[in-house]
Amino acid sequence: MPTIIRHLPDSRRSAGASTRSKSELRSPNYDCREKIDALTLVVYVPGTTASGIEITAHGPDLKVVARKARYVRPNWTALHLEKVSRDYELNLRLGYGLDYANLSAEVADGILTITLPKLAAESALDRMPRAA
Repeated sequence: MPTIIRHLPDSRRSAGASTRSKSELRSPNYDCREKIDALTLVVYVPGTTASGIEITAHGPDLKVVARKARYVRPNWTALHLEKVSRDYELNLRLGYGLDYANLSAEVADGILTITLPKLAAESALDRMPRAA
């Protein structure tokens, strides 16, 4: 019995090719530690360096994207290492009680440590969106 392969229209194919799919990224392991004056987030991203890490905050959400460095070995052969070399993406909703503008981050040996200072209760209430 012949197999019929249907192709996607060109518009759908080109749109999907330009964006990264979720299968190309993986969620890293992480640990949250709450202190009196700050929240410490430890993210395990082996194989990354400081130049490959992006940290963005939008409202109560924190997004961490860590890209691995790509090396081409001189004795390269196909070993199906695509899943091992995937980049990391972490999306967390941490709330309005943190000062995202003054966060500090450092990376050493594949461990990213992010420290987010806490806001005073009055300024946290000012940042929350108001219901109409």
